[in-house]
Amino acid sequence: MHSRCNFACTYCYVYSGPDQSWRARPLTASAAVVAATAARIAEHVETHMLSEVHLNVHGGEPLLAGAGAPIGYVTTVREAIDAAVGPGFCRVQATVQTNGSRLTEGVVTELADAGLKIGVSLDGGLARHNRQRVDHGGRPGWPAASRGLRVLARHPDAYGGILCTIDPSSDPIEVYESLLAFTPPSMDLLLPHANWSSSPDHKPGTATPYGDWLADVFDHWFHAESPQTTIRLFTEILGLLTGQESGTESVGSSPVVAVVVDTDGAIEQVDSLKTAYSGAPETGLDVFRHSFDEALDHPGIAARQIGTAALSDQCLSCPVVRICGGGNYAHRFDARNGFRNPSVHCADLDRLIRHIARRLRPLLAEARLLRG
Repeated sequence: MHSRCNFACTYCYVYSGPDQSWRARPLTASAAVVAATAARIAEHVETHMLSEVHLNVHGGEPLLAGAGAPIGYVTTVREAIDAAVGPGFCRVQATVQTNGSRLTEGVVTELADAGLKIGVSLDGGLARHNRQRVDHGGRPGWPAASRGLRVLARHPDAYGGILCTIDPSSDPIEVYESLLAFTPPSMDLLLPHANWSSSPDHKPGTATPYGDWLADVFDHWFHAESPQTTIRLFTEILGLLTGQESGTESVGSSPVVAVVVDTDGAIEQVDSLKTAYSGAPETGLDVFRHSFDEALDHPGIAARQIGTAALSDQCLSCPVVRICGGGNYAHRFDARNGFRNPSVHCADLDRLIRHIARRLRPLLAEARLLRG
């Protein structure tokens, strides 16, 4: 939606990573790009008779263009789909992902009235958790973000949830409880984007700092009398352990179901691949000349359609491979041999998955006994 951001987070892979393609992109998606994208989405819905699609409007900071821009984008998509397959056939679930700084009572109300959910990206619920989230003058972004989040919390119908990137040096329970204070309906706790050629920061003295951090939060969340939110990573792992399919790229081996349309109309793979090398997300396709089905022929997308067949021998010999699925595709990259590697967070994922399995095992045994 918008290729620039009013924050300059020190770890941002879009603006500080190896792929600097944003510099050559238009600031915003033009009316022609919006119309062509809507037509391609409608074409895809009609071809596959889809009853639901998910549209995530992001940036940069999408609300730099005002609330009207994402609303106009989503409205154009909905109208194109209705024209293709008839009103009411396909539901468009639309979300705006924002840093929260532009959320006011008016903006939230406007987005909510148009049927858009709002997700907010944070590193925790206190100022000290968000030290790396600063503006271009180096000033803290937290005051504006927290004000916006408090406004959003008053509109539960519009509240999509919170994304939080893990800092292993923080107190996991403090981070979790501080985020709960903003009453999110869901949270996603994210491993930081890294790979074998750009390793994650590790807390000295532990082999699995992220796994340990997540295991502590899991116990606090899982053993609560009445959990106040869902945590996507945990519910995905619990689902996989009980035989369900995954709905995220973080774990499991379900086929990838998302592409990115940039402000110039380019069809790209997920933007986390920008952490690998310059041009990593590119497909050479665009909405003016190509359908979304054509993206399935791209090697990078095809590799994420074939499940465990795309994994390394080390992954295939691992007992948790069905749950882990090799981890996030971007986290497998190594400049020496590409993506056919375990995740750089392999040990942390193993630690978390085994921990959750141990907590779940007695409950499953009890359930089997109760069923006779």
